[in-house]
Amino acid sequence: MVKRKQKNGIKGLAASEQPREKLIRQGRRSLSDAELIAILIGSGSLRESAVSLGQRILAEYAHSLSELGRISLNELRQFHGIGDAKALTIIAALELGRRRKEEPAELKAKITSSRDAFEIMHPVLTDLGQEEFWIMMLDAANGVIDKTMVSRGGRAGTIADPKIIFKTALDRNAAYLILFHNHPSGNLKPSNEDVRTTKKLIEAGRTMELPVLDHLIVAGASYLSLADEGFI
Repeated sequence: MVKRKQKNGIKGLAASEQPREKLIRQGRRSLSDAELIAILIGSGSLRESAVSLGQRILAEYAHSLSELGRISLNELRQFHGIGDAKALTIIAALELGRRRKEEPAELKAKITSSRDAFEIMHPVLTDLGQEEFWIMMLDAANGVIDKTMVSRGGRAGTIADPKIIFKTALDRNAAYLILFHNHPSGNLKPSNEDVRTTKKLIEAGRTMELPVLDHLIVAGASYLSLADEGFI
């Protein structure tokens, strides 16, 4: 009986142990340093899996990424299972990490009032001929992570789908949300539906531990904050 050769690449691992699958399911921070190196390597050898090879490389440099970052092409070639292509991939990845650390930290816009939020969104929402619903995502220090449109309607209104709103915010690891929509009519007064929608989203945010801080209506060069005006 002929024995099958044992697969020691990433695909040879059980699905629950495959670094690529683990990254997709659980995110990049769930992976160990060895598993990240295994993704770069792609496959091991007949006698060693990619993860084991990653562990062996790390062990040679005291499990220090800083030490590993100084490794040369020739040094990497000394490991069984590492050829030029794999060695170059590892070195390139480590160099990108080094360059990232050298970049100055990006200064995020910080929201301390409804006026701050309006100033950022005013260029986006002014002079539109249709209603658009946007969300602004903040980190735990009220720094702006991102802003995105979640729906577009006609002159009379647009729909704010909670599933889209909170999925978008959770995907960006937001800590807080601010809602926005415009009134092409120029009338800043919130409709009953505006207030109901806002309260519904605030309640959903409490359940998901992702608080909704405010909802701004923008009309031309003016705005109304539902939080400032006591509607919520």
